[in-house]
Amino acid sequence: MYFLTSALYFPPVEEASIEGIVAIGGDLSPERLLLAYKSGIFPWFDEDEPILWWSPPERMVLFFEDLKISKSMRNVLNQNKFKVTFNTAFREVITNCKKIVRKDQPGTWITDEMVEAYCKLNELGVAKSVEVWQEGELVGGLYGVDLGHVFCGESMFSKASNASKVAFIHLAKQLERANYRILDCQVYNEHLASLGCVEIERDDFMMILKTNID
Repeated sequence: MYFLTSALYFPPVEEASIEGIVAIGGDLSPERLLLAYKSGIFPWFDEDEPILWWSPPERMVLFFEDLKISKSMRNVLNQNKFKVTFNTAFREVITNCKKIVRKDQPGTWITDEMVEAYCKLNELGVAKSVEVWQEGELVGGLYGVDLGHVFCGESMFSKASNASKVAFIHLAKQLERANYRILDCQVYNEHLASLGCVEIERDDFMMILKTNID
């Protein structure tokens, strides 16, 4: 297991543990976070743990042509009951992602330190958000890290039925129009699978990620 120092460095993802842990420690500086995402790595840890850096052996991603929009979801979109904006309320979105109560999860992995770190990335134009509004109230959204050809989704929340799905669908369509390669969703869950996301091997993900990287 590699323990990070003050040096801006990550070992190759091929050296990850069976679970997908690449390294431990370090910090959440904008420079280290950006290096991590460009290297196929993301932080994921509990508040009482050291920072854990992950690159799982299988990666959940969306290929835009596979996006699934159910008939009921199409009806929701056609009703125009929600207003969708991009990158207008980043801190509000990540704060809601931190506070939202999730089924089968006792708490959140989004620490106060992570909120501030990603807000700094947002100020630098790297982290971005999607907001979903209903009657002037923020009822859903998501945020992630924008690498220019891959968008690395981090978390989403919903206070109204289907609001997070609306955010996801609008983001996917915008990324497709902008010729992004994939939407990275990190790890499997049924909600993402219902929207068309699939798991691919880490090597395949890295090949996509390294395309168009300066």
